[in-house]
Amino acid sequence: MALKQEIQTLKDFQCDDRCVLSVYLNTNPGDPEQLNGAWRIHLKSGLKRIEEYLTASDDEKEIKAFKELKKKISTEVEEHKNELTKGVVIFASVDPELWSVYYVQVPVKTSFHWENHAVTEQLEYMYKAYPEAGIVLPSFGEVRILCTAMGYVNGEVTYDFDPNLEGWGERDKASAAHNVGMGSTKGDAIEPRLRENLHRFYKGMGEIVEKLKKERGWQEIHVSGEADHANAFAEVLREKPASCIYKNLNNSKPNDIIHQVFEK
Repeated sequence: MALKQEIQTLKDFQCDDRCVLSVYLNTNPGDPEQLNGAWRIHLKSGLKRIEEYLTASDDEKEIKAFKELKKKISTEVEEHKNELTKGVVIFASVDPELWSVYYVQVPVKTSFHWENHAVTEQLEYMYKAYPEAGIVLPSFGEVRILCTAMGYVNGEVTYDFDPNLEGWGERDKASAAHNVGMGSTKGDAIEPRLRENLHRFYKGMGEIVEKLKKERGWQEIHVSGEADHANAFAEVLREKPASCIYKNLNNSKPNDIIHQVFEK
């Protein structure tokens, strides 16, 4: 399900009484307020305040449900402490059941909510600023594609060009694991006539990218590569890319690519 649809499902989620715990937690290690893992303190204190409020209300069913969710959320975040980037967003309910977790690489303002619905306003704002997008990294013989949403990479695929068939094929994972950086070294293996016509060279790949955009619900496409490659690939797309960066990032880690594309 595309993130846009997931958000709509969350917005539609309702229960008769308060049952949904919405958690927005800033875990950004670059934030001065998050030094030495301060997010643990903020998570603990935020959940404690809600529990104290519920204890005063003396609703045993509500308190029991909250305590169950409190434990589940605390365990979830602690188990993924080494994977935390800028923030985590969680929506949870016991009855009716709800469990949605998003580890994001965009700014998050810490807040906690116990309501009869999922509090999605901040998530919607984050999505509007960082919608689902494809990052395309073209080079000779290889096009690397990252599928992103809210500044987080949730999928990656690489396509190789077959000079004999003059067509593109998705590289299998086993091959990809042993061929890091092929895009920056395969240029010498491509016939001169293909070098002279990058537009024709990328035309088939452009069709594949357009298909991926439709299938994965990308709101925008970003292109990054050496100037000739980036411009040539941008020209084969039906719509102008949201950005075109003249930098070869094929050998970069996903998080570094995200930074170069979205946080310049």
